[in-house]
Amino acid sequence: MEHDYYKEYYELERNHWWFVAREGILSNYIHRLIEQGKLSSKDLKILNVGCGPGRSSEYLSKFGKVTSIEYDEFCCEFASKKTGLEIINGSITELPFEDNSFDLVCAFDVVEHVEDDQLAVKELKRVTKKGAFVLITVPAFMDLWSHHDVINHHFKRYKIKEVNLLFDTINDGNKVFDTYFNSLLFLPIYFFRKVSNFLKLGQKRKGSGSDFEAFKPGVLNRILYKIMYFESSVINRKIRFPFGVSILYNWKKF
Repeated sequence: MEHDYYKEYYELERNHWWFVAREGILSNYIHRLIEQGKLSSKDLKILNVGCGPGRSSEYLSKFGKVTSIEYDEFCCEFASKKTGLEIINGSITELPFEDNSFDLVCAFDVVEHVEDDQLAVKELKRVTKKGAFVLITVPAFMDLWSHHDVINHHFKRYKIKEVNLLFDTINDGNKVFDTYFNSLLFLPIYFFRKVSNFLKLGQKRKGSGSDFEAFKPGVLNRILYKIMYFESSVINRKIRFPFGVSILYNWKKF
């Protein structure tokens, strides 16, 4: 991603309906794991891989001590100055931590940026403590591929069965829960991207060219947030959506 885009994404993470709704869905899901006694409510050691401009590390800090790592050196420096967070410059495919180090390892929309996604998942699993969790999100369905994915340097979009295959290479853990999300808006987003691809709208935008530029804070932004955030109540009842724009995947290490 271009350096100027990180400045743009710093604001988007804190204001755009998709980021804010994802934050709520993930925060509520983690809170539910704690309520159920699956995660400790004290001294939780959390690794946030690919923290980007830093908002995800800020809200994860509600649950424990967060260690943040980001691949792009400029983004590390920019996010550290903006947030005051200590961010390690490093790669998901070569995490600078010992085996069995963390209670919760998070990678929110990160794995799709890595060509060797199998190695990325292997590293996430390696640094997770026995009996602890990996929680990731990734974009779903190659039919939704657009200029947004190109600009964000994605290698692919996934189906749940493909994520299962990434995690099921050896018998070292099991899936806790998986679901698609951002499902209620799937059809309008699908058609928006098809039209955007046909008209090459992404290339015509002045900023990053991502879909996130299409909506600005305002009434529509709040409505879309509420629609997507509503899915949190469904997910926390362990009800799985059969399709969606993104995937949430939770895995536990033996």
